[in-house]
Amino acid sequence: MFDTQGIDQLAQRLAALVPPGLAQARADLEANFRDVLSEGLRRLDLVTREEFDVQRLLLLRTRALLEQMEQRVTALELQSGSRAR
Repeated sequence: MFDTQGIDQLAQRLAALVPPGLAQARADLEANFRDVLSEGLRRLDLVTREEFDVQRLLLLRTRALLEQMEQRVTALELQSGSRAR
């Protein structure tokens, strides 16, 4: 679900910021950065762009149907002579 290549690149960049004196710990830190980033993204409960687009289209269609139904109700109320309160 997530771009693991992007996470790997970010972990590598973070590890590259480690001072030269800690170069031995760089590989361990890179692995830890990767794990923390992956876990953090999992907890965010994100959706893919495809899932987002599907839900967006569904919402647009639902909104259009609601507007049509509101117009029909208004027309029926006018026909019957009653008004919504």
